[in-house]
Amino acid sequence: MSDYPTGYHSPDPSRSQQWKTRGLGVLTGALGAAVIMVVMLAAMWLLEFIDYGLGGALDYYGIIAHNPDHLSGILFAPFLHAGFGHLMANSLPLLILGFLAAFRGLGRFAAASLIIILVSGVGVWLFTAAGYITVGASGLVFGYFGFVVARGLFDRRVLDIAVGVGVAITYYSLLEGLLPNQPGISWQGHLFGLIGGVVAAWVLRRKRPEVTRRPSPYSLDY
Repeated sequence: MSDYPTGYHSPDPSRSQQWKTRGLGVLTGALGAAVIMVVMLAAMWLLEFIDYGLGGALDYYGIIAHNPDHLSGILFAPFLHAGFGHLMANSLPLLILGFLAAFRGLGRFAAASLIIILVSGVGVWLFTAAGYITVGASGLVFGYFGFVVARGLFDRRVLDIAVGVGVAITYYSLLEGLLPNQPGISWQGHLFGLIGGVVAAWVLRRKRPEVTRRPSPYSLDY
């Protein structure tokens, strides 16, 4: 037997390990995202059953526009709904968009959710007619939509761009909910939820390391 070059190069073990690490990270993130969204939805359904048993009394803890005594409703309103039909309409898009928003990391997802809730809630409190009560997770739905689409633009990762484009194509019809004067629909919550999602994507964007150039040995300092 004789040895001779074949032109074949064995794969770089460090690169192979890097891809395995990335794949494991994505898988772990997806599992965590699925768990957190199931838990979030389960909590919403539990609250709605309790609200049903109390004759809708929990809705009073939603956002009451222009009422300073009910600013706490900004935090509670996304988890309350005006009936099971309302909750059912929000459940599937919340599950899908929330999962896509969360799979990059639960800490980042929690921060994004808080930003969306605050921006959406304050917008509703300020711009809804005085005395109206607003409840529902649709602000989060629009916020996660804006977050996922804008994350691809700001982070410039191939996977995030692909996910953002897919979400924009699949859920573009959500934008109809931004139109005012739709009975029983809080376009303010939708609009400011969307704004909150874009703001969250910008605030939580991936920081790129700065590239510094070596000074030329021939340059002069003045």
